[in-house]
Amino acid sequence: MSNPGDTGKRVLEPIERLSEILFGLIMVLTFTGSLSVATADHVEVRKMLIGALGCNVAWGIIDAIMYLMAALSERARNHRAVSAIRAARSDAAAHAVIRDHLPTLAAEALRSEDLDRIRKAALDLRDLPPRPRLKVDDWRGALGVFLLVFASTLPVVVPFMVMTEIGPAVRTSNAIAIAMLAVIGHAYGRLAGLWPMGMAAAMVILGVVLVAITIALGG
Repeated sequence: MSNPGDTGKRVLEPIERLSEILFGLIMVLTFTGSLSVATADHVEVRKMLIGALGCNVAWGIIDAIMYLMAALSERARNHRAVSAIRAARSDAAAHAVIRDHLPTLAAEALRSEDLDRIRKAALDLRDLPPRPRLKVDDWRGALGVFLLVFASTLPVVVPFMVMTEIGPAVRTSNAIAIAMLAVIGHAYGRLAGLWPMGMAAAMVILGVVLVAITIALGG
């Protein structure tokens, strides 16, 4: 049995990475999508850039904090499980605790001897901390979350930084956003075992709808 302080996960799973990129992309599109080609001037573009970058920095920080809270919560749950197994007065009580902390299918598949080995591993742990705490990997994950949310802003706003004409900048930015949505959808489809091309198209449609809803609601 692994140390309850170790979640056994990579810093960010592939699906989590895609979700963070999609989140940041939707956020920045609510700014670029509200820019009017016909009436916008360079002052409005500058305000849009500041707003988009600032918003994604803020949400990147918030999302990173939520990641740390989730990591600490998971570690606390593991800590409670090990403590409960150690405190169990009988094999049956320990087995019940172990089953309660496992997914249903896994719990049903384990035999008594498997549960005994898990209990023994919990009893043999020598480095159980007195309380759950965050580790270096958790802070790395939080930093990764922040960087993904923020970095997803850059490809969409770069055209406004390097192009002097607002119309072409808007069209280029929109094309980049659509391409990013398609790539995210394709990657998600591959990871989820779905039709990648279909998911690419669906993600573009979903992204456009979410941005339209967000803008309409004043987001």
